[in-house]
This record gives sequence, C-alpha cells and structure tokens, in this order.
Amino acid sequence: MSVSAYWCERAWLGPGDVADDVLVEVEEQRIRSVRRDRSPGAAHRLAGLTIPGLANCHSHAFHRALRGRTQRGLGTFWTWREQMYAVARRLDPDSYYRLAFATYAEMALAGITCVGEFHYLHHQPDGTPYDDPNAMGEAVIAAATDAGLRIALLDTCYLSAGFGAPPEGVQIRYHDGSADAWGVRVADLAARHPAAADAAAEVGAAIHSVRAVPADQMPVVAALLPAAPLHAHVSEQVAENDACGQRYGRTPTAVLADAGAVSARFTAVHATHLSAADVGILGDAAAYACFCPTTERDLADGIGPARALADAGARLTLGSDSQAVIDPFEEMRAMELDERLSTRRRGHWPAGELLRAATSEGHAALGFPDAGRIAPGGWADLVTVDTGSVRTAGAGAGEEAAVYAASAVDVTHVLAGGRVVEHDPAEVARLLADAVEEVLAS
Repeated sequence: MSVSAYWCERAWLGPGDVADDVLVEVEEQRIRSVRRDRSPGAAHRLAGLTIPGLANCHSHAFHRALRGRTQRGLGTFWTWREQMYAVARRLDPDSYYRLAFATYAEMALAGITCVGEFHYLHHQPDGTPYDDPNAMGEAVIAAATDAGLRIALLDTCYLSAGFGAPPEGVQIRYHDGSADAWGVRVADLAARHPAAADAAAEVGAAIHSVRAVPADQMPVVAALLPAAPLHAHVSEQVAENDACGQRYGRTPTAVLADAGAVSARFTAVHATHLSAADVGILGDAAAYACFCPTTERDLADGIGPARALADAGARLTLGSDSQAVIDPFEEMRAMELDERLSTRRRGHWPAGELLRAATSEGHAALGFPDAGRIAPGGWADLVTVDTGSVRTAGAGAGEEAAVYAASAVDVTHVLAGGRVVEHDPAEVARLLADAVEEVLAS
C-alpha cells in the first residue's frame, strides 16, 4: 500500500475548528491519519487553507452550453427551458461525453471532488433507445471519472410533459414509457456500478418533478434503489405549485411524501416555494434540501426558506444546477447573502455551517457519507485555497475567508480519492469552447 503525506499550513477540521500545521497521511483512497506536526519533513506542503473536497449535489452537465446565451435579452424560466431543450436535442453519447468531461474538469478546478448528476437525457432524439439503453448515462459516468471526480448518477424518471400530458418534442428522449420500464433500465445500470466502499461511481434515482412523474408512478421510483440517494425537483416554480394543487389538491412535497419518496435519503432540490407544512415534512424526515443559489437567481426562481428548513431538521446541500456559474464558494456565500435580502437582516448562516453543507452534508446526500471531512478513514479529498490572493489577502485564514472572500480561481491544489487532480485551465477552456461549439453547430 502506498502512503503519501500532505502538510497543511492550515486546515479546516469542522465548524469553528481551524488548525495550523496539520499533517495528513493518505493510504490509497483514504485518509490514514491526521495530526498536528510542525515538522512536515518530506510531506507535500499545502500553503493556504485546506478544506475537504467540495460536493456539487445538483448538476445538469449539458446546461454548460447555455452559459452566456440564455442571458441575452429578456425572458422567463419557460423561454430559458426552450433554449435548454434545443441543446438537449443535439447531444449523442460522444458529444455528451466531451461536453460533460470539460464541465467536470471545470468543477475539479473549482475544488469539487464529487458531483450528483441529475440525468434525464436517456435516448436517441426520436425516443428510440440506443443499442445500449444506458449509453448516455455511461458517457456521463466516464466523463466524471476521467475528469477525476466521483459521481452519483441520479438516473431520472421523466414520463409526462406536465401532470399526465404525453411527452412532447425533445422530452421523448427523457421518456421510458413507464416507471416500471425506467426501473428495468436503471436496475441494469446500477448492477454495472454496484455500491462499494471505494467505488468512484454509483447510481441513484430521481423523480424529475411532480409535473413529470404521475403520482401513481412515484412509488416505483422511490422503491427501486432503497439504499441509494433519491432526489427530486421540488416547488421550483409557483406555477408548478399551482398546477399541482389543481391536480392533486396537495403541495408537491405532500404528493412526494404520500408516494413514499420523502425520507432521510431524499433530497428536495430547490425547495423554493414551500409551505410551513412542507418545511415540517422535510424537517421531520431529516431530508436534504439542495439549494442552487446562482441558478435560482439566474432563472428568477426566488429565495427558498433554507434557514427554516435547517431549523426544522432538514440538512442543507448545494449545487451548481444549470452551470450559469461553477463556483462552490459563491454558492455558499449566496445562501447567507440572499437570505439577507429576503429578510433584510444579517446573520443566518455561520461560515462553518455553510462549509459543512458544501462538504460533509453534500457528500452524504450523494451516497458518500464517509467523505467531506479531514478525518481518519474518510475519502482522501483535500482542497487548498490560496489565502494570499487579491481576493483573500487580508481576510485572514479562517473559515470566514473561505466562504466570504475566496472564489473558484483561488483553489490551488485538489486531491480527490488520494489522487492529485490536475487540469490546465487553458486546456479546459479550449475543451469547453470546442464542446459547446460542436453541440450548437450540430
């Protein structure tokens, strides 16, 4: 067994616990020991503040092709969605691999070591399955692992254009015909990537939304992979809540709970427009709530009741969603800053709590509960932040500097699963430009 040692000038060991001179020994994929040591010896020196690897709990990799384009002119969530559909029509397994790889490499440069890919682009443009019905999912998994990230592929059931209406347009690519047929395909994919202690890829499940999966089909999705993560878009739009109330007489959260979907392994993505009862349901279940502030503000979705959810017992995680920005530090501070705007007061989220959301809570929500901590036995994920850049200089070297001063470009070193992840930013930029151009020109 090979052992490597990393000496951290300063390390974040949990909320309120920032320590100087921390020596981390790594054996294969895991952290073997963590101790204070002022004599690093031959250890790799990590100057700055080292934190655990960051978890991106909600990603649509192909949306990266929309950055800077859907912001042109005026529009709504629904006009944005049409532009997203136009990209979704054009991808095949090869082009999707190239776009996803470049997107995940951008994430790695930002300190992300694990991604939850909310994957619903399953079939050929005419709805026919590929020769391998999981070709698109396999392309995404390969892209993440090749980029150096762990991945939870959240295979998404999508059966309706809206509350029972048949899929239309590009949605036929998402459609498996029924939850049972979706389950057959996903069971095969999960068998290829079985959950294991050191597996870098695993398969979870997702209910796209209450509008896209009829309530009587949801229990099939919820029951398929009982030990794996289960995610769903929840109350992202007021229009979704209104339509759900008209169809079912209940909120989306209540519909999902009645279907057996809400539990401690469930993640409500966005959770923007919740009732007090919804907050109670998610809190009582100790479910996760994944907020994606940079996307939610880009789409004018609103600001969700994150603090109320956490106070009720839910667990906060963060995601980049539409890739309008890939910067987990911006997602963290936006949780506090957006809530200040909505309440007109400060002091909702201690910096350590936001870091925990971006690390240990995020990894756990993706099925990696032994990641996101600098502690013996955990995944060897170390992300070092420059505390002397033009953004962080003078801000100190504590957890507040990481959350409120740093940005993705301040990440200087990434260790993921015991391996140094190195991407040349200029090369990643070229790959992104080429992949986006390929998709938009096709």
